[in-house]
Order: sequence, then C-alpha cells, then structure tokens
Amino acid sequence: MATTAIWGVTDRLKRVLDYAANPDKTAERSEGGLEQVLAYTQADAKTEKQLYVSGVNCDPLTAYEQMQRTKRRFFKTDGILAFHAYQAFAPGETTPQIAHTIGVKLAQELWGERFEVVVSTHLDKLHVHNHFVLNSVSFVDGKRYYDNKASYALLRQTSDRLCQEHALSVIEHPEPSKAKHYGEWKAERERKPTWRGLIRQDIDQAIASSMTMTQFFAHLQKQGYELKTAVKHMAIRPPGKTRFVRLRSLGDGYTEEAIKQRILRNRIPERERPSHVRRRRAMCKSHVRSGRKLRGLQALYIRYLFEMGVLPRKRKPVKKPSFRLREDLRHLSVLMEQTKLLCKYRLTHQEELLAFRDRLEEQIQSLHLKRKSLYNRIRRCKDAGQREQYKTQIAVCSKRLASLRKEVKLVQGILERSGELRETLNRSGAQDRKEEIFDEYRNGSRQSGCQHELEKHRSHGQDFRRRR
Repeated sequence: MATTAIWGVTDRLKRVLDYAANPDKTAERSEGGLEQVLAYTQADAKTEKQLYVSGVNCDPLTAYEQMQRTKRRFFKTDGILAFHAYQAFAPGETTPQIAHTIGVKLAQELWGERFEVVVSTHLDKLHVHNHFVLNSVSFVDGKRYYDNKASYALLRQTSDRLCQEHALSVIEHPEPSKAKHYGEWKAERERKPTWRGLIRQDIDQAIASSMTMTQFFAHLQKQGYELKTAVKHMAIRPPGKTRFVRLRSLGDGYTEEAIKQRILRNRIPERERPSHVRRRRAMCKSHVRSGRKLRGLQALYIRYLFEMGVLPRKRKPVKKPSFRLREDLRHLSVLMEQTKLLCKYRLTHQEELLAFRDRLEEQIQSLHLKRKSLYNRIRRCKDAGQREQYKTQIAVCSKRLASLRKEVKLVQGILERSGELRETLNRSGAQDRKEEIFDEYRNGSRQSGCQHELEKHRSHGQDFRRRR
C-alpha cells in the first residue's frame, strides 16, 4: 500500500534537493552502533555513501547545477522552482531496495522523457518512503510541468500499478484528500490557533444561535464577517483579511447544504446572554509599582492582553474577543515578553524605546570588543590556568550578549507591532459599537427610542401651531 502526494516548491531549489538527498535519511545503518554512524557522518565524501539516491536525466551530485542551467537556458528562473512528491509504503511491507526500484520506475514513466528528477528513498521513519524532486522546466522544450487533478490521478494510478507488479497492496477505495497547508498543520500540532480554525469556531457559534439561514448570516455579519452568498460556492471574509474563504474548503461539515442541515436540527437557539461581571482593577505582576498609572506603550500592551482574554487569568472575559485578537494568540509568548520588557524598564513612549535600543546596541558593541580581546589573549597565552579564566570571562560575555540581543529584538518587535495593536483595538471597538446597535435594533429599544423622539417632535409642532 503506497500513498502519494505532490506540491510546488517556490522558496529555494537547493533546500529541497539537500533534504531529499540527506545521507542521514538515505543510508542504511547496521548494528555497529554509534561508532559507525559517527565515522559515516564525519566522512569527507558523504554523497558517495548515499545508498538510495538516483537521478533521472541528471546526476544527483550535480542536480542543482543541471536544473538551474535548464532554467537559465529557457529564461524561466522564477515562479515554481520544482515539484516535491513523495510515495510512502506501509510499515514492514517492503524493503528499501524494492521501494527505491519502484520509485525510479515511477519517475522514468511519468517524467523521464522531458524532466530532470532526483529520486531518494528515506529510511529514517518506521515506513520506507520515496521523495521525488522534479524540475519545473523541461530540458527538452522549456515548457513547465503543469500539476493538476489529472496529472495527480496519473501519478496515483501508476504508483498503484507498480505496487501490484511487485506484490504490494494498494488502496482500493481512497478517501477524499484532506491535505492541509504545512503552517496550519504545524500550528494545530503545537496547539496554536489558526485563522481557519477560528472561522470554524465562529461558524459553529453562529449555527448554534440560529434557526434560519438569515439568522446565520446576521450572526456572522455581527462578528464582522463579509459574505458572498449570490455565488456558486458561498464564501466569507474574516475581519482584517484580504481574501475570501469558501465554506466548503473548511471541511465536510461546513458546506452550504451541511450548514442548512445543522441549522434545521436546532430546536431552541442558544442566545448569547451578556454576563454582568463587576470589573476589577488590573494588576500587572512585573516591576511596575502598585498604584502607578500605566501610560503609552505599557497601557497599550496591557489593554491588548486584557482584550485577548489573557489578563486577568482567574475569570473569563466579559465578551468574546474579536477574530483578530484570537488570531494573535499564536504570538502570545512574544507579546508577554514585550510587555514584561516595557514594564521592567518603564518604557512608555517611542522616543524612550529608541533611546533604550541605542543604549543596548552600545553595550553590545562594547561586549563584542571585550570578547574579541579575550580571544586574542587566549591565542597568546601559554598558561593553562589563565586560559581557563579567559574562557570563563568569554562565556559570561556571550551569555550577556545573548540577553542584550534578545532585548534588542523585542524592542524592534514593539516598534513594528505597536501600530498594528492600536489599529486592531480601534477596529475591535468599532465592531463592539456595531454589535450594540445590532442588539438594540433586535431588541426594539432603538426603534422605541426613535418613536419617542418622533412623538416629541409632533407634540412640539402642535403646540407651536396652537400658539400661532
């Protein structure tokens, strides 16, 4: 049984080639233990010991230069640089030799007539798997490889046929693809919020609070979403984003028909009830003195953490944070470090922040020169005891340099991020005012207020006519 996938590479061709031909992944390891592994990894000619790396229309050792030469020849050095595909086998089902043979045959059949391909078999996992690095430009006619559903279907069919020829199992009824973007997959694995996950949460909440599709649309608009309903595939755009997202791309339970069925199953809508919580004074556990009023950048960051629902931690926020605030939870650790820095050194304005950064850079320069001088002393010193003292001083300087550089990085992040924080808070406040107006219209209070004003003006006009 072999699973397959293919995707485009747009950053660096050298990176994906190095990953595919990594000797730590493509070489078999005997039972010799650590000594043989170290001897192998420390060898000069590592590429000669890559047991399962082959090239189709290219030499694996010079594949990068050959592929770049092909691109320059046809003036196509931009865009998608290569395609990275893989073919994974079930654990224990095949040997590395057979897997590599199947991979080379697959590359020759699919791309061998027009493209340069590096085929490598990785053995660093429980399951043996092949990697393919395919040049996006053909060395024959200069045309680009076009990856679409038909080409992927041919890849899967060819892989299944080669597996059957080598007496390996195949997937009879493959499930629909549920591939995720690497960034989204990594964020979910690290339990960090993703903006697509936040959209799903808001949609679930809107469905739970609705009895009709009209109410569902109104709940999403209340949260700041922009809708496209008069199209073939319904799409929404979260606040602060530039592109629309089709609902069907969020999963099987978020298609238009699935949302309708989920709403129909609602018997009693779950209405949001504002909780009246007594506000308590914010206390920041840092170097800020008790009772001192926060100003400027300190107040901005503390307020932002409150709006995110992070502070105070002992109780839930009065209202649900906006989409943009919840999305920033991915950078919570950085925000906390920046807040601690502002409170520790009592930095309130941008001018103070710039002066503080200049002082840090001066200290870094001074320590760098001191460490350089210590290195020079070590080279000239012949006394072993004195050399150890110099090394201890160098370690202290290096540790201090690392701390100062970290603070410089935090300062630079504050300078770049503070404007975005203000804009996000302003948008959040505007969205809260819209929600209040929406609730007033829904509850009829604003309508009754307008009716009261109208009656007041009418009576005033009648009194004026009577006096005339």
